[in-house]
Amino acid sequence: MKIIGIIPARYASTRFPGKPLASIMGKTMIKRVYYQCLKSIYLDNLIVATDDERIYNEVKSFRGNVIMTSTEHLNGTSRCAEAISKLPEKYDYVINIQGDEPLIHPEQIDTLGKIFFKDADIEIATLVKKETDVSLLENRHIVKAIVNKQFFAVDFKRELTTTENFLYKHIGIYGFQTNILQELVQLPPSENEIKYQLEQLRWLDNGYRIKAGLTEHESISVDVPEEVEKIEQVLRANSY
Repeated sequence: MKIIGIIPARYASTRFPGKPLASIMGKTMIKRVYYQCLKSIYLDNLIVATDDERIYNEVKSFRGNVIMTSTEHLNGTSRCAEAISKLPEKYDYVINIQGDEPLIHPEQIDTLGKIFFKDADIEIATLVKKETDVSLLENRHIVKAIVNKQFFAVDFKRELTTTENFLYKHIGIYGFQTNILQELVQLPPSENEIKYQLEQLRWLDNGYRIKAGLTEHESISVDVPEEVEKIEQVLRANSY
């Protein structure tokens, strides 16, 4: 069984153009993400999939693996699908790693790897984090996962009502069987995906199953330039 990690990295972010090249305490964001991912023990290979020569050259400068992809992709899933289709080597699974999370913990990647090694029939896997702060229920920016007794995600909600004293926060990292990934990118957007702006609902609506893995690690993404300082504060506090 072979697993590749792919980091989609585009330049033309609406709220933060050139985000992968943003400096975070002297290192670019894409370099920090890449080096965190290298600590995973389940990845057989790691590559950045970009649409911009500046990002391509930056990854090459620290001797990372990188491939050019189309500028037309609407999301990281389709960029990953193009990247894996261009590689000469075959992989059983692809892990789509967010390029704007410089503090990603390698154990998050490894949790997905363990899921696939435990059950090779799993089509898609993602992560959730147990939260006891029920004030997050009404926060539309925090996506919540609904899981069944077998810990498969059966729904994802932006707003949620529950009688429990905890909830599962969705962590946006995915693993796919390579052939399933190619199927997913051929699907048209579903009604629920369009309504709630959650890509994973397209997969559920088409009958695919998503296994959830439990993580204790928080996920901190950078969406706007002002959030770089938040990352730097965490780095200073933890002596990264």
